Parts: sequence; C-alpha cells; structure tokens
Amino acid sequence: MVAMAAQFLSDQYGAPVMLMAILLGIPFQFLSEERRTAPGIAFASRGLLRIGVALLGARVSIEMVQQIGSGFVGLVALGVFLTIMASIAIAPLFGKDRLFGFLTGGAVAICGASAAMAISAVLPKRDHAERDLAFTVITVTVLSTITMIVYPILAQRFGFDAWHSGIFLGGTIHDVAQVVGAGYSLSDETGDVSTLVKLFRVTLLAPVVFMGAVVLRRSVRGSGERPRLVPGFILVFLILAALNSFHLIPDSWKELADHVSRAALVTAVAAVGMKTSLVKLRDVGGAAMAMLVTQTVFLAILILAGVYLLR
Repeated sequence: MVAMAAQFLSDQYGAPVMLMAILLGIPFQFLSEERRTAPGIAFASRGLLRIGVALLGARVSIEMVQQIGSGFVGLVALGVFLTIMASIAIAPLFGKDRLFGFLTGGAVAICGASAAMAISAVLPKRDHAERDLAFTVITVTVLSTITMIVYPILAQRFGFDAWHSGIFLGGTIHDVAQVVGAGYSLSDETGDVSTLVKLFRVTLLAPVVFMGAVVLRRSVRGSGERPRLVPGFILVFLILAALNSFHLIPDSWKELADHVSRAALVTAVAAVGMKTSLVKLRDVGGAAMAMLVTQTVFLAILILAGVYLLR
C-alpha cells in the first residue's frame, strides 16, 4: 500500500517515486517491530530488492555500447570507476568507513537508489546498515532531482548539441527517471541519447557488485560471514542482459519485466523506509551529506570535462 501510494503521487504530481516511497514508509517504522508484520517487511526490503535488480537485466544489451561509441563508453565507464574509488578513498575524511564510501559511491556513479540497494545486499552485516541505506536512498534521490533541473542548464551554457548534452546528462544524473526528465526537457534526441547512456551505466551495476563481492570475501576471510562470490540476483541480471543482446526476449516480456522490476524496487524502498528510524537517520550527520554532494560534483566535473574534450 505504501508503494502504491508513492507511485500514485509520482504519476499525479511528478514527485520522485523512490523518495516518496521511503518518506511514506518512515512513519510506519513501528510495523517493522511488530511480530505479525516484521517478517514481510524484511522480505520486501531484501527479497523483492533482489528480484527488482535482477529484472533490470532485461533492459540492457550489447547494442547500447555500440550505439554510444567507444570513446564515450570509455568516458562513462571511467567516470563510474573513478567516482567509486574516490568515494572509498575520501570516506575516512568525512568520518565514515570505506563500506559507506562504496555504498554511496556506487549510488552516485551508477543508478541511484537501485544501485545503493544492490550494493547493500552484498555488504557484510554491520551496525546501522539499514540506516545508512535509507540515508543514501533519500539523499541521492534529492540530489538527482536537483541535478535534473540544473544540468540541462549547464549543458546549454557549454554549448553542447543534442548528442553531447545527452551524453552529459545520462552520464551524471543518478536515477533513470530524472535522466529521462532532464533529457526530454531539452529535445527528443537528447532524451533518447541520455536514456541510452543511463542504461549503459545500469549495465555496469553487475560488474561493480561482482568485484565488490570478490574484495569483500577476501577482506572478511576467517572473520565472519563472507558474501557470495556471484550473488544470484546478479547472475540473473547477466543472463537476462545476454538474452536481450541476442534478441531472445520478446518486447512484451521486456515490458512486463520492466513493470515488475519497478514495482519490486519501489516496494523494497518503501520497506527500507519502514525499517528506518528518524532519530537514527539523524545520527548519520551532515558530513555524510557533504560527502554525497562532493561525489556528485566530482562525477559531474569528470564527465563534463570528458564531453568537452571529446566532442
């Protein structure tokens, strides 16, 4: 019901659906402590998350890489890699551990809330994990909405044409919905290119989560629960992406997978909100928000400079 209410607000008023889902879920935090409802909320926050991320694979294919061009593919991939590495490196400067840097860096670099939730699924169990995830989802969604308004203005100021504007918007804005909104606010061509680039960034979610799981397995060897080398939902993501690359998934199935994926992710975000305490959320602190803003600015400067040099 919380997820449906969030989707209604998004459809009727244009509000970011992920932000609405988590904000509407927070007032129902008491349900996550109720014996009759806690198991369902726990399943939604993790089980449905994995289903939603896995089905994202039906939206991506090798053709995307070919259409974007090798130069810009390299730029976008480099932007994702450097943003995550920089986030891990600077986390201690903001009073956070490197796992928090990986979580937030992946969210900023790849696909916002969806990436944050996928990465959180492979992180070792630790204190404040749900709080950090909720904070990341809220903050990255707000920043994504701000960039949706500001970045098209920047693209015009730099004199980018429709193609290069699409590369910039798709390579920097966090969430898919905001990329679509920003791109088509300039032109249909810009919207098409920005969406294509954004979906390529979504494709990078699988290798990032895989490499993260490999590193984490080594770091926790002999000292606790080790993440699976290849999480099942990432394996399904890769299989669906491969099938889509060979045009083995009918359009009707892809559309169904897209709807189910969206519904599962929105429901999972709502469940994360229902497991989040506002008091604990406040404990994350302003330094963490400053860190996410820094990551966002870093990615924007990197992609902006690259587009300016390659155009």
